Amino acid sequence: MAKNLLIVESPAKAKTIERILGEDFEVKSCYGHIRDLERADMGIDLNNKYKPRYIVPEDKEKVVKELKSIAKKSGEVWLATDEDREGEAISWHLCEVLGLDPKTTKRIVFHEITKPAIESAVRNPRTVDMNLVNAQQARRILDRIVGFELSPVLWRKMSMKNNLSAGRVQSVAVRIIAEREREINAFSAQSTFRIEALFTAKDISGKNVIFSAEGKKYAEEKGAEAFLQSCLKADYTVTDIQIKPGKKSPAAPFTTSTLQQEASRKLGYGVSRTMLLAQKLYESGKITYMRTDSVSLSDTAMESLKNEINSKYGKKYYQKRAFKNKNENAQEAHEAIRPTYMENDTVEDADLRRLYELIWKRTMASQMADAELEKTTAIIQISTNKEELKANGEVLKFDGFLKVYREDRDDDDITEEGEDQEGMLPPLSVNQKLPFVEMRATERFSRPLPRYTEASLVKKLEELGIGRPSTYAPTISTILKRGYVEKRDKEGVIRNFRILKLKENTISKISEQETTGAEKSKLFPTDLGLVVTDFLKQYFDDIMDYNFTARIEAEFDEVASGKIEWNNMIDDFYIPFKKDVDNTIETAERISGERELGVDPVSGKKLIVRMGRYGPMAQIGEQNDEEKPKFAKLKNTQSIETINLEDALELFKLPRNLGSFEGADVTVSIGRFGPYIAHDKKFYSLGKEFDPYTISFDEAVPIVVEKRATKEQRTIKVFEKEKIQLLRGPYGPYIKQGLRNYKIPKDKQDTVETLELPEIKAIIEEVKANPPKRVPKKKKSS
Repeated sequence: MAKNLLIVESPAKAKTIERILGEDFEVKSCYGHIRDLERADMGIDLNNKYKPRYIVPEDKEKVVKELKSIAKKSGEVWLATDEDREGEAISWHLCEVLGLDPKTTKRIVFHEITKPAIESAVRNPRTVDMNLVNAQQARRILDRIVGFELSPVLWRKMSMKNNLSAGRVQSVAVRIIAEREREINAFSAQSTFRIEALFTAKDISGKNVIFSAEGKKYAEEKGAEAFLQSCLKADYTVTDIQIKPGKKSPAAPFTTSTLQQEASRKLGYGVSRTMLLAQKLYESGKITYMRTDSVSLSDTAMESLKNEINSKYGKKYYQKRAFKNKNENAQEAHEAIRPTYMENDTVEDADLRRLYELIWKRTMASQMADAELEKTTAIIQISTNKEELKANGEVLKFDGFLKVYREDRDDDDITEEGEDQEGMLPPLSVNQKLPFVEMRATERFSRPLPRYTEASLVKKLEELGIGRPSTYAPTISTILKRGYVEKRDKEGVIRNFRILKLKENTISKISEQETTGAEKSKLFPTDLGLVVTDFLKQYFDDIMDYNFTARIEAEFDEVASGKIEWNNMIDDFYIPFKKDVDNTIETAERISGERELGVDPVSGKKLIVRMGRYGPMAQIGEQNDEEKPKFAKLKNTQSIETINLEDALELFKLPRNLGSFEGADVTVSIGRFGPYIAHDKKFYSLGKEFDPYTISFDEAVPIVVEKRATKEQRTIKVFEKEKIQLLRGPYGPYIKQGLRNYKIPKDKQDTVETLELPEIKAIIEEVKANPPKRVPKKKKSS
């Protein structure tokens, strides 16, 4: 009897499921999407209700051919692609290419790859849900329209490189980052003086301990000093003690976005890395489906959690909880992300272990008891004035879910530098006199909202209703790849702050330093991203509007639930959008983000900064001047929006002549591919650890000597006239002619030193006539 063919998206998933189903099924992978829109004319028939034209890409032809062959020999074909809209669309595309009827072909879904889940799915198959397919198709078509219509507008209207692109979600994501950057640039830190007094008291063991109490903040040093003056020779008495019970409740189990956020905060993972590891865990049967915006847990999972918590920690640690989605449009009826078997608190694979344990702890904590606290506030009276000090502390009476897991917070929640967490207080009593140690008025500064991390950007997109679990990671990858945003660190700067100290009835003033503004792995908009954002906001305000973009997402949800027709939805969008495109092409001027900084004191000519073909640049003089303008590239840490005249003038100090070595000048400059040293008509790239504006002669010469020696070892022969070189590379010897490389046949590689020009030219001609076939990379499954 012929086997059943079951098609899934990834080979890892196929292996896991085949082991579960046994010999009745042959499980094969389609490696993700097997069809895509044609490139020509968008791949969409705009005059026929936006009918898409799909093709099987070259790199998927072999997969499709193999699946067709196996399908013909199989008893029945089953589709088991992922349970989201992308997966539903892939099932429909498989029906189309394999000649299956989507109305009768068995389609199974499951949110975990376990024996009970798979067997239950096989017992309860359904057919392809065309509403979900149409929702995915509508997204793909609408995004293709936006990209294909907007990108040529950018090419024609922007004075820079022509590989620019725009997208419905990606452009809004860049706008979010750009607006945060401008908020930060416009921010002016305000300082306040924070009063903190230190006292001693005996702890429960009778040992003297120091604790702190806080007073009110003062806007100016004068007010803070006057307060300290008023505390000279004061006595301090506890006048009131307030003890309030408190509690902390656990967070809901992970959704896609909350997993991305917490993996970023706790593990330092980028969004794409988190999703890659989560997909591996899912495909190996360790966790439930990783693309979800649901916080609910199945009854089976709840029972398993109850047993595990009672067994590991005792019944007092268990508390049943049902979490509900805040998002009314949560996609499909998935579960939250959780381990498939709660008794497994870790996994063997070292790469996957940290993420799995994070998921396990969060899931466990979600069904555990509240942590019980006791918050104590002691009011301290000052004998010499009417002000009061407050000492706050909290005592953990019962750890509850904190025994397993504590959620981290974002730095968005902190508004002032130097904020402290509440600590422990020693036992205090009303009318108790407190021995005084010292009092400080410390200058603290407000700070702007921080730049986004990948994870906090996902959080913002989710809050605005933009994108869905499957779109967050690709959106961020796209804006980084396009060069609209870059992920980098920012060094902090040294800042002075003032401290007034009252000790032994004497007030002293001291100045100290702190490093402020340091950031790690944050998203910065590039000048290109800022200029493109401004252009799109000016001419395509609908596309860039948060509410509009969120409304489009809600309409995709309505298509998925069968409430509206996808063609009509796209029609409502496309007609006004097309008018904006045509109008912009006709009326908009070319832009470069130009900004005038002032006048060059040497030449008296205007100095501007603008976008050039290869990035942001400074320019002295104008194109129509008799003397050609001078150009200099901006540093990676500089921006057209914030650079000043003084810093821009510094850029024109390159090239710098550092001195003479072996009878030739050593100069340093910046070119299209970055900083370099020039010596004796040869060029050597400069590493990131060196600054071309400050590198010395003594630092540059060893670089020249070392790189020259490496180059000489790499060079076998040079034919200057023909611009041909025989070189050694990491994969063996090769020929370089101009900018092109040519592989040397294996039978000639051992005797490469004996090759002469005619033989080399023959090899070049042979390779040109028979170019090596490029092996396409396999796409990762969605």
